[in-house]
Formats: sequence, structure tokens, C-alpha cells
Amino acid sequence: MALAVLKSRALNGMQAPEVTVEVHLANGLPSFTIVGLPETEVKESKDRVRAALQNARFDFPAQRITVNLAPADLPKESGRFDLPIALGILAASGQIPDEALDDYEFAGELSLSGELRPIRGALAMTYAICQTKQASKSGRRGFMLPKANAEEAGLVADACIFPAESLLQVCAHFAANDPLAKIQPQQSTTFGETVRYPDLLDVKAQAHAKRALEIAAAGRHSVLLMGPPGTGKSMLASRFPSILPAMTDQEALESAAVLSLANHFQLHQWKQRPFRHPHHTASAVALVGGGSSPRPGEISLAHHGVLFLDELPEFDRKVLEVLREPLESGEIHISRAARQASFPARFQLIAAMNPCPCGYFGHSNNKCRCTPDQINRYQGKISGPLLDRIDMQILVQDLPHQALFSAVNGEPSAQIQIRVQDAFLRQLERQGKPNSLLSTQEIESFCLIDATTEKLLRQAMQKFDWSARAYHRVLKLARSIADLSNSNLIASAHVAEAIQYRRALRDH
Repeated sequence: MALAVLKSRALNGMQAPEVTVEVHLANGLPSFTIVGLPETEVKESKDRVRAALQNARFDFPAQRITVNLAPADLPKESGRFDLPIALGILAASGQIPDEALDDYEFAGELSLSGELRPIRGALAMTYAICQTKQASKSGRRGFMLPKANAEEAGLVADACIFPAESLLQVCAHFAANDPLAKIQPQQSTTFGETVRYPDLLDVKAQAHAKRALEIAAAGRHSVLLMGPPGTGKSMLASRFPSILPAMTDQEALESAAVLSLANHFQLHQWKQRPFRHPHHTASAVALVGGGSSPRPGEISLAHHGVLFLDELPEFDRKVLEVLREPLESGEIHISRAARQASFPARFQLIAAMNPCPCGYFGHSNNKCRCTPDQINRYQGKISGPLLDRIDMQILVQDLPHQALFSAVNGEPSAQIQIRVQDAFLRQLERQGKPNSLLSTQEIESFCLIDATTEKLLRQAMQKFDWSARAYHRVLKLARSIADLSNSNLIASAHVAEAIQYRRALRDH
């Protein structure tokens, strides 16, 4: 017949809306037109498809070919539409049967020889397809993808994946000459077992900072480490993922789907918490995402993982301010004139900074010659609203040489993680979420304190001039300390320790 209709998927943020690929052959002067708001990569598919069909020994119709990618108001990008366009031409010209095309969805970039090359966002597309089907309870379609994307897409438990190496293999499947084999969903334990996090045991002394990181890991709290250079701030941050609770299958799938959008996902990273470490020269778009075709930024690539911002005051202030909303909401909405997209951004912020421009304010060697005005100006690069959203502000002191050489080894990350995991499970059993995500009403229900403890907290609020947000964050922090102590009640000692972790920089 002169018309063929196939199904594919586009990418719009974390969404993968269905795209109908309509191919029509008509009499007239030979031409090849693609309509439906295609971007440059899609327009270039005309030459790739023509060469792939000819090199695969198919006839390229000398007719007027019109390809419509519907819906017409949805921008289409990348080369993932090469495969459905090529199959549509073959079906419309009668070179392959078209009866079973409606049972599949297709995505893949074609080389000039007809081989299928991997595409960006295969896992995100597969995840979105299965989520849509579960919601609509519609029939299950098979998903034909390049073989290089098959294992990645197969991480979705309900996926029905048919991998292929070339256009010829796909055509042989529909001609019933050599059907493609459906791959089995991957087991979550197959990958991610060989990668190991750096161990917190490598950090000498710094028991106070390690205790703070343990509390932060238990309740998913954000942390700011401040201290002179060489005190171990970066080492502590890089080893923080080793004490976090193990990722669930759902968390691992969501994280991998976001990484897949940026072509950053590797199979060995399955169930490994992301650790993103952008340079301080990063732009706001690099940090939160964006572009003409919105891509995820560092905060989304760190979803269910850690975002480490070293040398925090060296970041442009406008760049830092874009973190304020995602820290509260756990997602980022990108709005442009022609495109809107949303990405998840439930990351755990670990930041590090020096106390002054030279870095040695408060150091035992008394090297610092910065004036009080210079110190205040340097620390003032971090705005009050952003600082108010950081749960813990930790002073990492320098170690005397003698203490460094005589320091005994601390606990390995594995032992700390056991306590963190137990405390985190207590939170899930009690409220179904980590303490850092408690709402105001939930704080009133799960963070009850007695009159003595309330008096202590009121005194701290007056002394440090805390906001209502800071008050709630101290209560949530105290709740995490109590959970690590296996205590159902928040005692005065828990609140007193939480107060010590909320010292404002200006008071240092």
C-alpha cells in the first residue's frame, strides 16, 4: 500500500510521548520530505535512510515520499527516528509485510551501511513506556532498539525488548525468515557489584565531621563543610556515598533513566549512587539543565545521589541561587519560549569552602592576614536564603602534626552504613520518607519535644536569630539523631547536638 503507520517515541524532559510515524508514497517528481517539527538531526535522516536502504539492497522508491511525525506541535530531535522512517518506506512500497508493525515501537539511528547505532535515552524511553502502559492498562507493544541499548533498556522489569544489529535483521523479523529474540529483563544483582566507593576509613581523625556525615546520611540532610585547606573536606565528601543507605530498585531505575538522557549511564553503575562534582566555573544551565532541547543538569544527574560543590564561594552567586527551589521541591522545571520540561532533582548537597580568601582563618599556624571585612565579604558570597536551606554547617578543624601521626583508625564505612541503614528504615516505617522531607504538619506529628527541650530550642532561636525554616530543620535534624540512637523520643541531648550543627558562618 502507499501508506504505512508506525510508532516511536520522542523525549521531552523525563517524558517519552508517543510519536506516530506516517510514511506516504505518491506519484510525482521524486522527493523526500519530513514534516512534524523536525530538528536538524531528524532532517538529516533523509540521507542516512536513503543510503542505508540502498546499501541493504532494497529499492529506494523514485516517488514523492512524505514522512509525518505526529503530533505536529511536539519538537522531534536526534536520529532515533531513522529506523521507523526506513521501515515505513519499505512497508509503504510493499517490500516488507505491514501486518505486525502495530505490535511494536521502534527507535534507532541508522549508519549508511544499515547498521543500528545506539541512541540517547533508551532507558528513559523504556521506563516511560512501561509507566504509561501501567497507567492506561493498554496492550503491550514490543520495543525494537539497537543491540547496544538492549541491556540498558532491559533493566526495566516489565520491558518487552527486541534488540537488533541492523536494518536487515529487523526486516527479516517481519518477513518471518529470522525472528528476533526477545531479551529477558536483567536481574538487579547482575550489575553494580564490582564498583566500590572510597572508604571513610581513609580519613584520619575528624571524628566530629564523620559524626555529622553519619547523621546527614541517616536523614538525607544537606551539609556545608568549612575549614582551612588540607583538612580533609574533599576526602570526606567523596567518601560520603559509601555510608548512604543502599539504593532501592525504584531509586536505581529513576537515577539510571536520568543518566541515560545525557548518555552518562553505564551498566556497572547500576545501583551505584551518583556522585557529581561540577567545577566552580559551571554555568547555571550546566547546573540545573536547559538548552534549546532541554537536557538534565548536574542536580538531576545527581538524582538519588550526591552533588558535591567544592569551593562554594567561588561559584557565581547567580548560579548558586538556582539551587534554592530544587533543594526544597526535589525537582526542576525548565521553561523556555518554545519548550518546557521537568526533571527530578532529589539530590543530597554536600558543599565545602574555606573560611576566608586565603583559607587560613582559624588555622593553628596563624597565617591568616585577612581583615574582618574581607572575611565577611567572602562568606557573604553565600546568600542567607541558600544558607538557611542547608541543614548542617560543620567546622572541619586543622589537625596538629602530632595528632595526625598518632591518630588511630576510625570505623570503616561498612560499619557506619549499618547504623545509617537501621536509622533510615526506622524513618520509613514511621513516616514513609526520610526526615529531611517531612512537611510542617508531619514535623508536629513525628518531632514532638518536651517543655525542657522546647525551652532550649527557643533560646537557640533567639541567640542565633533563626528563621522558621531553620527551626523546622533543627527539629528534623534532631529527629535523625534520635533515630541513630534508636530512640522514639527527641531528648534535650539530641536537640543540643542538632543546634551545634546549625552554627551560622558569620558567627565563626
